[in-house]
Amino acid sequence: MWVCGARTPAQLRRRLFPAFRRRRSAAAAFSASAEPSRVRALVYGHHGDPAKVVELKNLELAAVGGSDVHVKMLAAPVNPSDINMIQGNYGLLPKLPAVGGNEGVGQVVAVGSSVTRVKPGDWVIPANAGLESSSLRSSATCCVTLANSAGTWRTEAVFSEEALISVPSDIPLQSAATLGVNPCTAYRMLMDFEQLRPGDSVIQNASNSGVGQAVIQIAAALGLRTINVVRDRPDIQKLTDRLKNLGAHHVVTEEELRKHEMKNFFKDVPQPQLALNCVGGKSSTELLRHLAPGGTMVTYGGMAKQPVIASVSLLIFKDLKLRGFWLSQWKKDHSPDQFKELILTLCDLIHRGQLTAPACSEVPLQDYQRALEASMQPFVSSKQILTM
Repeated sequence: MWVCGARTPAQLRRRLFPAFRRRRSAAAAFSASAEPSRVRALVYGHHGDPAKVVELKNLELAAVGGSDVHVKMLAAPVNPSDINMIQGNYGLLPKLPAVGGNEGVGQVVAVGSSVTRVKPGDWVIPANAGLESSSLRSSATCCVTLANSAGTWRTEAVFSEEALISVPSDIPLQSAATLGVNPCTAYRMLMDFEQLRPGDSVIQNASNSGVGQAVIQIAAALGLRTINVVRDRPDIQKLTDRLKNLGAHHVVTEEELRKHEMKNFFKDVPQPQLALNCVGGKSSTELLRHLAPGGTMVTYGGMAKQPVIASVSLLIFKDLKLRGFWLSQWKKDHSPDQFKELILTLCDLIHRGQLTAPACSEVPLQDYQRALEASMQPFVSSKQILTM
């Protein structure tokens, strides 16, 4: 669809960004190893409380075959979807036992004889959630096999070439580690549901989330205005300043959004044609109430664990549309090349300083429990990044 004069990600990149040269670090001379090596990984054998069911284990890594790529993981975030997977209440669940994590960045160490698209020294990210790797065996028990184990929370892995996408190694590590989920979700929701043009407004809740921060920055690069709804908190001014530094035009609390005075607010600000909902419940109802006639609300999460309630009058008299978005489904409906093009578009934004990683706290892999517990706390303003 057409947004801001661009019909495809490639056209958008040509319009917004000049060509750039991708600098890559000099690759050391590696060769495929025939011997298995030992790695550390965060493994869970059954669903439950992540802080209780996840364990740091020593595993044996399979030798590199013809189409395999040996990757040393550098950093991997803890996302809400990772937590939901471990709890067992997500739409995509790996076979157990499994290694946690669906996102991250690693560096290629060695490649098999038939690999052509990546080389030693390259930075790579997973092409899909639930990526497949060669079998892992727990060296402690020697009888637990993690066949085709998904997960990025480990020191090393052997992946198939098709499971990886190369990214420039000159972007910040935290940006690379958090590139494949939240910014992709933000970009597609801004592009795929409404024909937005410069000056149009977008309203969203969960504005402090990883997706929310990416929406703010990508929308600003497209010339769109964002109305960002957050929960009230003791440090609300600090949060407001931080979001505005990212490019947010307006930041309001849930309580302020419910006030009658918001009618005066929309006399000066165009009513949004697009709403992005990650909360549900009353918060989503308020987003709908402020949408322009014929507008669309896209739901991509349900933090409140409450249903989306839309009044009959809003549907009839404003003709509002309710849609959903799941990046995994988008990938199923589009080719791998289209996803790679999306990643390159986002890398262009990063190179231009128009897209940065969310506020992050780096945590060593061995301190994983601290990272898991912090990720499940309310009002978390910092994404936990496991470093290897």
